[in-house]
Amino acid sequence: MSVKTTPRRRQGDVHRVLIVDDEADIRELLDLTLARMGLAVDCAGSLAEAFLLLNQHSYQLCLTDMRLPDGTGLDLVRHVNGAMAKLPVAVVTAYGSADNAVAALKEGAFDYLPKPVSLDQLRSLVKLALELPDEEPTTHVSADKRLLGNSVAIRQVRAMIERVARSQAPIHIAGESGSGKELAAQLIHQLGARRGRPFVPVNCGAIPENLMESEFFGYRKGAFTGAFDDRDGFFQAANGGTLFLDEVADLPLAMQVKLLRVIQEKRVRKIGAPTEENVDVRVICATHQDMQALVETGRFRQDLFYRLNVIELRMPSLRECLDDVPILAKHILDRLAHAAGIRPPLLSAESLKALKSHPFPGNVRELENTLERALALMNGSYIEVADLSLKSSRQGGFSLPLMTSTLQDSLDQVERKMILDALQKTHNNRTAAAQVLGVTFRSLRYRMARLGMND
Repeated sequence: MSVKTTPRRRQGDVHRVLIVDDEADIRELLDLTLARMGLAVDCAGSLAEAFLLLNQHSYQLCLTDMRLPDGTGLDLVRHVNGAMAKLPVAVVTAYGSADNAVAALKEGAFDYLPKPVSLDQLRSLVKLALELPDEEPTTHVSADKRLLGNSVAIRQVRAMIERVARSQAPIHIAGESGSGKELAAQLIHQLGARRGRPFVPVNCGAIPENLMESEFFGYRKGAFTGAFDDRDGFFQAANGGTLFLDEVADLPLAMQVKLLRVIQEKRVRKIGAPTEENVDVRVICATHQDMQALVETGRFRQDLFYRLNVIELRMPSLRECLDDVPILAKHILDRLAHAAGIRPPLLSAESLKALKSHPFPGNVRELENTLERALALMNGSYIEVADLSLKSSRQGGFSLPLMTSTLQDSLDQVERKMILDALQKTHNNRTAAAQVLGVTFRSLRYRMARLGMND
């Protein structure tokens, strides 16, 4: 069995990479490129040779072709994940082989490179793999950015986040509004190799359709009326980092086609530009809608969903984690009190019991809003049940506040809740919210002003 080992700068902490490809010229090209990056390189022409080298040496990255004489790159990915889970494995796939790339990512590959291999993309991938953290993942994350709680559901989510943070696979985060989808995306970014690079969140439902292409991909000066200068889009802004597409289901079908191509080819073309440019971006998307149902009704492209949903992460609702309410409430109150420059209040036993029995349809976001309101209404050092202004869920149909001072107070709370719900559904588009509520825009503006909701 012929195994080529290239000893380069073995002393010290030089990183070592294993290249697996049955074509000698490809091995030589990759070997030379990585050697110029100051890396030690070993090469194997088959799975058997790769397994032998993996048993003999310690590597920081394995780069394998998909087709090998005695198996596939997927076989190598599975072997490494089973025996040495912390070793990132990247696969090289044939041009246009989207299915192979997705299959590799689903098996646990760190990332993939399409053929013909772009050396710039190769260098970016290698640098990312070598920057994966070795220490305890949570050491990178501040207390304010962690998923708090000890419930089974939250522990499972935290474990999943730590696993997926070590790959570059696209992730679809599903969950109800207010369940912490963006926080999960930030954690994945902060725990991975891209943690020192941009995290760019985008609300897909808030961008007018006629501006989508220029906002996502940028444009060249003179590309259209008003294009006075070159401008980068979201992909260029996130280059090297993570692009978080919130409410991705709101993308129109025409934009879905363009997004699919960028994700597959890792290249974008600015409006008015003659050529494409490489982009190194990890895409994480989220939605509270049922994506599979949207695919079945033709509102979302199946091929794009297939590429975005390589790994699905489901965020639990707060009512699935009610035992975590005391921990979350204390953390939120401490943060709000610190921002206000006051001493953190305490929750009375009755108010804590009321919080733990509330269904929280708005999830953690609703809990935070409830506590922020209570902090403003409370007297003394304790938050009481009356300060929470929780609504009963037992009356069926429309629910009223548990405790209010007057009829007008009750009506105001009901009106405020309906307006907030409408604004949330329409992504703070007041014209659309007025239509949802069945009132004119002027009437909505007046009602929000009367309720102090315009800030």
